[in-house]
Amino acid sequence: MIKILSGANFKAKSKISSPTHADIVATVSKIIADVIDRGDEALRDYTKEFDGCELESFEVSRNLIDEAALSIDPEFYEIMERAAKNIEEFHRLQIREGFEIRPDDGVILGQRVIPLNRVGLYVPGGTAAYPSSVLMNVIPAKLAGVKEIIIVTPPQKDGTVNPAILAAAKIAGADTVLTIGGAQAVAALAYGTKSVPRVDKITGPGNAYVAEAKRQVFGVCGIDMIAGPSDILVIADSTADPVLVAADMLSQCEHGSDSPAVLVTTDEALGRAVSEQLEIQLNELSRGEMARAAVLDHGMIIIAKDLDEAFEIANDMAPEHLEICLDNPMDYLDKVINAGSVFLGKSTPEALCDYYAGPNHTLPTEGTARFSSPLSVDDFVKKSSYAYYSEDALKKAAADVITFANKEGLTAHAQSVAKRVNLK
Repeated sequence: MIKILSGANFKAKSKISSPTHADIVATVSKIIADVIDRGDEALRDYTKEFDGCELESFEVSRNLIDEAALSIDPEFYEIMERAAKNIEEFHRLQIREGFEIRPDDGVILGQRVIPLNRVGLYVPGGTAAYPSSVLMNVIPAKLAGVKEIIIVTPPQKDGTVNPAILAAAKIAGADTVLTIGGAQAVAALAYGTKSVPRVDKITGPGNAYVAEAKRQVFGVCGIDMIAGPSDILVIADSTADPVLVAADMLSQCEHGSDSPAVLVTTDEALGRAVSEQLEIQLNELSRGEMARAAVLDHGMIIIAKDLDEAFEIANDMAPEHLEICLDNPMDYLDKVINAGSVFLGKSTPEALCDYYAGPNHTLPTEGTARFSSPLSVDDFVKKSSYAYYSEDALKKAAADVITFANKEGLTAHAQSVAKRVNLK
């Protein structure tokens, strides 16, 4: 069922998945242009077309948010509160301050860390609601000091928002929840409409249309990343339990039929046992058909000659999620160069951090962990530098600056200094 390859025959790809289809690009471009042109009217039309409901107002009232929080299972509400506490404790350590230095008499240099004014957070909703995404996006933004946090999420068929999403919004402290989804929600956040204020940055996961919309509006506003299909890579040896390895691989395959799951192992017997377990466990899943397509089309088991080769393959693939199912897993952490998040040992499934442990679950996909990072407090701030020179300090530096500017042929730069200190 799943492809089994030797490490020697495996050729790593720069990306784990496939590029965006041209029809998605064209459709999203049309939606964005329409939202720019018609604003709320376009949003209502797309909500009717894609979500099957008609809305006069997009904003969810505070009373409805409070009612939703009371309506869900109290035990689940308490679990979300505990998860929020873990997420806050982890992300609080990411808060950074500016600095100031005085390297010479009359010279002051520094950097300020400034929260973004307004951000839009996309949260998948409808039939697949993810309150965990609310916690993972809102909490770092709150810790960063963002002044206004707006959640956009697709409505259910009756026009309401899944109560668990609203409860998570209350726990995390979002300011506004809007019932808008898809590429049209991204366009509204980027450009603004009568009902949707323009934001400085858009974060959060979504389907291929949402990801493409974020790509197209980048530059008009900031984005966290362009998230592709979720993926997982497991490194394991003969000591691993094939039942657990297969279960962890399938935890990502159920996200979508294009979600890659890869096992890299030094033990061929384990690889074959995992292949058998995948077939058994696929029949137990509520999203078994989707997960099966992911395993068939994007799954791989790679037999490495040793652990060094296993980690080389992992670093080449730069997975979103990397599980190290080995004894003494901390001994191998330094071997990991490219991974969105690392899960160490046989008692740390990826799902633990998806919901509860504290690290963010919004991670770089499709091999982009080679150069990008998980969502963090840093995504919700900007940095601004400043400099002060006294008249005497400028005179000391003037000749160097004038020479540098003239060497680059920028005489106006040179003159802006020379005219202050009477140098030619």
